[in-house]
Amino acid sequence: MREIVLDTETTGFDPESGDRIVEIGAVELWNHVATGETYHVYINPERSMPEEAFGVHGIGPDLLENPRPPEKGEVTLKDKPVFAKIGHAFREFVGDARLVIHNASFDMKFLNAELKWMGAPLIPMEQALDTLAIARKRFPGSPASLDALCRRFNIDNSNRVLHGALLDSEILAEVYLELIGGRQPDFGLSTSASSVAGGGDDWRPAPRATPLPSRITEDERAAHDAFIEKLGDNALWTRT
Repeated sequence: MREIVLDTETTGFDPESGDRIVEIGAVELWNHVATGETYHVYINPERSMPEEAFGVHGIGPDLLENPRPPEKGEVTLKDKPVFAKIGHAFREFVGDARLVIHNASFDMKFLNAELKWMGAPLIPMEQALDTLAIARKRFPGSPASLDALCRRFNIDNSNRVLHGALLDSEILAEVYLELIGGRQPDFGLSTSASSVAGGGDDWRPAPRATPLPSRITEDERAAHDAFIEKLGDNALWTRT
């Protein structure tokens, strides 16, 4: 099963009010194991960057009301592609994989708004799995932010000084595996030659083409038959 653990950074909270995506980061999982394949892009939002949003992710100092050169860890956006230039490649990367997102309604709202504006196919909401909802159900009444879950599962997030889509998706991948029972929750039993080769996930063992030879000798078989005969007609082994 292919899954994409995904995160976005934006200029605000509402695409219908003019807010836009400025960063997408994603990590690919196959049968709950990271493949090493990632997707990461910064996006020119074609608008200014609010100070409040900049304080969260530190992206786009050149788009502030008072623009300035970037400091260490900050990324400029005027030279980055607009969403319409990367949207089709992003949609192709996602495909029909399940999207694992923390607070999925937020990111899906922005992704589908951007896809709609460029005339690309939207991503069905049912394709997304919300780890925030999973965490709240599993730990009712407890903090369910990404930082809180990292503390709960002893996941190192010391590099998370500012929000960043790729770093957050990498951290979320670890959190997600813990939420569903740790790495390899099914002990790898879902992995098969056909699924590794891309042949699908519905694998069942097939009968052997040639049955294995019996390990019982003729003397053992004769001794067993003699023992069963002594038990009479009601013996379990005589029932069909």
